[in-house]
Amino acid sequence: MIYGAFEINSFEAGKGLWHARIQRADREPVVIDGISFPTLELGFAWSDPDAAIAHAKAQIDRYGRRYGVTSTEPSPTSR
Repeated sequence: MIYGAFEINSFEAGKGLWHARIQRADREPVVIDGISFPTLELGFAWSDPDAAIAHAKAQIDRYGRRYGVTSTEPSPTSR
């Protein structure tokens, strides 16, 4: 799914252990403190994919600018 300037994918890392992977929708690397990452995998395990995606959205809302996105487009929650 696309959320703002990011693509979020949920994946099962073990039976019933759902995580989320975040990458920029434009396929540019996520840059945090000068370090480049092709994707970010959130380290929390959730019981279903929707919960993992909701957590990823919250992280994007909180840290989106820090993840190297400089767009002036408002976040999906501020529309």
